[in-house]
Amino acid sequence: MKFENALEIVLKWEGGYSNHPQDPGGATNLGMTRQTLAEWLGRPVSEAEVRDLKVSDVEPIYRARYWDACRCDELPAGLDFLVFDCAVNQGAGRAKRLLQKSLGVLEDGILGPVTMRRAQDSPATQIIDEMVARRAVHYASLQSVFHLGWFRRLTEIHWQSLS
Repeated sequence: MKFENALEIVLKWEGGYSNHPQDPGGATNLGMTRQTLAEWLGRPVSEAEVRDLKVSDVEPIYRARYWDACRCDELPAGLDFLVFDCAVNQGAGRAKRLLQKSLGVLEDGILGPVTMRRAQDSPATQIIDEMVARRAVHYASLQSVFHLGWFRRLTEIHWQSLS
């Protein structure tokens, strides 16, 4: 899947501005927390700056911190999108380790030649199913008011990854 298509689907799930009292990310818009935006810009940011974000503002962040960081351009179709969504929703480090665990390679969080070769040589649908199951187990281990939304998201992402 192309990055632009993947981002469009992910942003549907990330939604617009929110500041839910039980979300540890605090003020968030288009999936960007105040902290993530501040790290990207290298300076503190206001809640108003988060509220005013546009897709064009967040696109380079998503590409660098999630898509490129997880080498999604080099992954088989479907798996690229699943790993990207996992990175966005559960963190790039967790996405890399879940991919490695699903592939049966050393879980070091480094997508090196062994991981990438195994990803290319393995049946994509089998790896997608395995990684979806592992994501679900992680969600289930968390105490959160967001469970239903996470599982709805994962269901659609699974379907999209196999399409």
